[in-house]
Amino acid sequence: MKTTAFDNEKYKKIQRDKILERISQFENKLYLEFGGKLFDDYHASRVLPGFLPDSKIQMLIEMKENVEIVVVINAQDIESNKVRGDLNIPYDQEVLRLIDAFRKIGLLVGSVVVTHYNAQDDVEHFIHRLENLGLSVFKHYVIKGYPNNIPLILSEDGFGKNEYVETTKPLVVVTAPGPGSGKMAVCLSQMYQDYSRDIKSGYAKFETFPIYNVPLKNPINLAYEAATADLNDANIIDPYHLESYGETVVSYNRDAEVFPVLKNIFKSIMGTSPYLSPTDMGVNTVGDCIVNMDAAIDASRQEILRRYFNALTKERLSGVEDDAVHKIERLMSLANISIDDRPVVKYAHEKATEAQEPAIAIELEDGHIITGKASTLFRASASVLLNAIKYLANLDDKLDIISRHVIKPVQDLKVQTLGNNNPRINADEMLVMLSVAATTNPVAELALKQLPKLRECEAHSTIILKQDDLDIFTKLKMNLTCSPEFRTKKLYHKR
Repeated sequence: MKTTAFDNEKYKKIQRDKILERISQFENKLYLEFGGKLFDDYHASRVLPGFLPDSKIQMLIEMKENVEIVVVINAQDIESNKVRGDLNIPYDQEVLRLIDAFRKIGLLVGSVVVTHYNAQDDVEHFIHRLENLGLSVFKHYVIKGYPNNIPLILSEDGFGKNEYVETTKPLVVVTAPGPGSGKMAVCLSQMYQDYSRDIKSGYAKFETFPIYNVPLKNPINLAYEAATADLNDANIIDPYHLESYGETVVSYNRDAEVFPVLKNIFKSIMGTSPYLSPTDMGVNTVGDCIVNMDAAIDASRQEILRRYFNALTKERLSGVEDDAVHKIERLMSLANISIDDRPVVKYAHEKATEAQEPAIAIELEDGHIITGKASTLFRASASVLLNAIKYLANLDDKLDIISRHVIKPVQDLKVQTLGNNNPRINADEMLVMLSVAATTNPVAELALKQLPKLRECEAHSTIILKQDDLDIFTKLKMNLTCSPEFRTKKLYHKR
């Protein structure tokens, strides 16, 4: 059982209070740039056991009478059909998903801002689609020399050229489908235009990681670097905070690099900068809510290992050497860990060696490790899930709770009618069969009821799984990693 490392209720309260304090600092109008994920922040919940994935959104719900959401998307991401990796959907579709999610919980979505707009055909189509759905869309343009050419930025040909977003609430949360969307520029553009309208608005940043008051090389902050290894982000000591206050706190490279420019922009807009360092801009109280640092460190080390296997898998799938792999190897060294510190890896490979077939291992909440291998009937994914829920239901491992008389016709359908080469039942198909069996078989029903107990369990596969199997582990909210190997030596591998 995982040890709680984080006080979630305390976090929601003091984070809300911090934001309200910052709103009052700027005469009741604050543009709050939200980095990371508002919904489903599973990285935070993995490295800080006790942090609930929807903590940030629950905090905003408590303030919803004062909150308005602005969603930002970069036109270049629409053109390139950029995909959000964890959900495997394009950024333009993610905008729609986010708006639906915000509306479902009663949060006002005021508008969508398209940055880097240049009348691109795909972008125009997307804008028309949003407008036909009744959404307000605003266009922001590329400013030559941004962010360094301050005279141009702070002119009618810079921020003044952007379409002004009318907002009605004291707190304007600026969020996006992913990084590089232009959230900060939207906030600053709004401030510039607000001041010309005699509205004394302000800007702040809500970034969960890195945690400024946790040491630079603490595995919690190292896990953030591992999570962003492909973005070339790096945690650093905030030099401006050290100079201004004599305090050593953690920031990250991109904020520190752009801060001198931001400070000058603030001075030009407001007459003075309200911030002396990148850390000052943040409203992050996560570090104040860690109640068990040892548990958080252990969890963060496991996250670094998960990110390592994910990077290895990505590298193998692309066939191109990935710098992220080497960066995470360095982080593993700093965290004093190796792949031997992820127990499911060893158990999965031992099972695969014994069976001479692909295998998967799952570590259950009680520490017991279950394995499953590919067979003539099932893929390893289906086998291990079936074995795990039988164990959790205290059923005999040798008990067949799905009749072979049911499995055979499905295999025949897959091969003879649907043209599949592999007759093995995948995880999705196995669960459907089990659900049908549960309607008449109490034992199958008992096994099926154990599935929620697999949530947050660690798992490892000795091969890169097919997408349909990956989707099942994701839906079950399991922490799966894969060794960077394919089942066959073919050149083409369908996911």
